[in-house]
Amino acid sequence: MQTEAGEMAASQPVSVLITGANRGLGLEMVKQMVEGPNPAKKLFACCRDPDGSRAAALQTLAKKHPNIICVVRLDATDLCSIKQAAQQVGSLLGTGGLNLLINNAGFLAKATLQDTTPEDMQGSFNTNVMGPMNIIKEFLPHLRTAAKASEVPGMSSSKAAVISISSFLGSFESVKHSYSFIPAVSYRISKAGLNMLTLCAAEELKKDGILFSVLHPGWVRTDMGGEEGEIDAPESVQGMLSVMASLTEKQNGAFLDYKGNTIAW
Repeated sequence: MQTEAGEMAASQPVSVLITGANRGLGLEMVKQMVEGPNPAKKLFACCRDPDGSRAAALQTLAKKHPNIICVVRLDATDLCSIKQAAQQVGSLLGTGGLNLLINNAGFLAKATLQDTTPEDMQGSFNTNVMGPMNIIKEFLPHLRTAAKASEVPGMSSSKAAVISISSFLGSFESVKHSYSFIPAVSYRISKAGLNMLTLCAAEELKKDGILFSVLHPGWVRTDMGGEEGEIDAPESVQGMLSVMASLTEKQNGAFLDYKGNTIAW
């Protein structure tokens, strides 16, 4: 553990942006990235309604770390909101750009194919695919700035990276083993779409030195994951942050779990 912690501290990104940062995994990411041994210098914690009751815990955390955390309004389903957030973040970043963007905001409907509504599918696609696509496009100039500003060769999450939180449910290989337990048709299809989006981005933008990968956080006890989850949020996030810190160009376009194991597409 000593070595892992040292490696993570050594490659901690200077600037980080996290979507869906007001609860669950997103909130825990904010907490660990500002209260760890080598905190981020600037963390943009994004959520749909920063002034609402569901963001109270995030606002309390931001007040404890006012020089690091900046709470930003960003609705992943609203392109205007994403554009405004990108402008706001850009005005605060400085010349170093944005090192790490974590697409964490997600939408889950657990229905079978026969019970899935058009609204379920549209909601899943808007949040889990269109949202990350628009966010990548709007924040790309800030990621490019970070990649150019870095003097470190290769790719890493401390240079310029986009990590999207996916799920093993988006794996085609997983369907036979897990469908009877959790159908979640619209969620599965949208996460498979997010995985393909990540592969396309990794291929298109490798020339810019920007790393892309998708992570499965495990089955976590959160509002989304439910009480039956196998692990809690702190364990999942600790694992994911360790994996993020270890990524190199060898993992560009990789699909990994929170322990660093490769997941079959």
